[in-house]
Amino acid sequence: MKYGFIIDNRKCIGCHACTTACKSEHDVPLGVFRTWVKQVEKGKFPNTRRVFSVLRCNHCTDAPCVEICPVEALYTRPDGIVDFDKQRCIGCKSCMQACPYDALYIDPDTRTAAKCNYCAHRTDIGLEPACVVVCPEHAIISGDMDDPESEISIMLARHQTTVRKPEKSTKPNLFYIDGDEFSLSPMAAEMPEGSLWSAQARGVGHYAQYTERLAWSGEDVVQELLEKSTSVEVPANGELGPARNIEVLTGQQGKRVYGIPDKGIMWGWEVPAYVTTKAVASGVYLLGMALFLSQSERNWPLMLWSLGISLVFLMLTTALLVKDLDQPQRFLYVILRPQWRSWLVRGGYALTLFGGLLTLQLAAAGLGWSGLAEGLIAPGVLLALLVAVYTAFLFAQARGRDFWQSPMLPVHMLVHSAVGGAAALTILEGLDLLSLGGAPVQVLAIGLLANLLVVGVELVMPHPTTDAKAVVKMILHGRYRKAFWAALGLGNILPWAGLFWYGMEPAVGVVASVLALWGIYQLEKIWVEAPQRIPLA
Repeated sequence: MKYGFIIDNRKCIGCHACTTACKSEHDVPLGVFRTWVKQVEKGKFPNTRRVFSVLRCNHCTDAPCVEICPVEALYTRPDGIVDFDKQRCIGCKSCMQACPYDALYIDPDTRTAAKCNYCAHRTDIGLEPACVVVCPEHAIISGDMDDPESEISIMLARHQTTVRKPEKSTKPNLFYIDGDEFSLSPMAAEMPEGSLWSAQARGVGHYAQYTERLAWSGEDVVQELLEKSTSVEVPANGELGPARNIEVLTGQQGKRVYGIPDKGIMWGWEVPAYVTTKAVASGVYLLGMALFLSQSERNWPLMLWSLGISLVFLMLTTALLVKDLDQPQRFLYVILRPQWRSWLVRGGYALTLFGGLLTLQLAAAGLGWSGLAEGLIAPGVLLALLVAVYTAFLFAQARGRDFWQSPMLPVHMLVHSAVGGAAALTILEGLDLLSLGGAPVQVLAIGLLANLLVVGVELVMPHPTTDAKAVVKMILHGRYRKAFWAALGLGNILPWAGLFWYGMEPAVGVVASVLALWGIYQLEKIWVEAPQRIPLA
């Protein structure tokens, strides 16, 4: 048994009955949707048309939201339905980043993830989903695709169908008859800043941008149209005829005129902050232990400082991770109810084990148990490396964000770890708390050069998808260009120049280290935030 949907775009009239039925059936709050109708206008007057497409969860056979969910709050049933359990959800929003179809949202009332679940409570007792029952044109067909006698199987056999984003290899079980690229592909149609028909949005999640855009008055509409075209003649009474209105609104080949409100930035400042603190925690340990072992006479103050700083920044990392959750009181579910395919779980265990090892090693070094303290270095290095890079694999599981699929991301994380660790030890040496012969300064200078190289490769390497190319354009020439060039200039090039010319000056080393740490955070903020600006639906 394998349930699926067919949306027959030849019949859909854009009445939104499916949307309202879904909201009524599941008590979906205002501002969020489990199913919705996207409207796109195509052509140029007088050759125009409006396309309607019903969008919702695709109940993928290879569901990326299920793979990334750390606590099995999302799961695939034996009948193929991808369902969710809000009692387990910790509100990490990983599923929203993993879904290429923007099907998930954070419920503003329960603060947990939710989506279309095929009306599983109705399906279990032999009823069809609410959207199927209410559709006046029978444009939504549901059923068991493994049953050759079912309506959906017969239609799949008789009609050519398409799916959304087949390149994602999710094997979606939502098929479209007469699917239109301008409607099904989020980047195909122009998306205006404001919309005449969906002009009010309610933010969701603890970091979402809570905004309220009130419906425009007639005078505002006239002004908006005048700004878009100089060829429109507006009568003295301010009224526009239907033809003139359509001519302006459909001047492009395709324009979205109705869709769901933007969910905003789901992973906010806490995520780049925790990536930065994690880089310092792992980097100061790796560099500190390398310098400790390289010296013929053991430098125990170096070990104590390295362990202490690493432990403090590791605790900051954990605190930021918990703060980013919409259900922070359920954080321990990651450890107690793990779903092992998720890199959030693997990372959680790496952080926990690394924290335990740091505590034990710090106690051993403080009590003078040198054999135990040195014996823990090897497993500590392995855990530190895992802590440094696991976020790259977590981002790779977020298959909805193409820019994060870069093979350079693990190297990116390792380089930032080296810069973070070197900066921390350089500050200690500059404050006369340690004497390391300037080795951290040299590592910091090399790390800053390596960071420039890695960032350059990440941006200029061929990007196979439109979404990834749009992110690169946004970083280099769009809304993030000032922040990006400031992060490179003030957080990378300037510190490196200072170290090159005045590297042995303690004050210069301290200032350069602070700037380098700021630059890491700014780059991570851009790398985390910019891909989330790309629409998925």
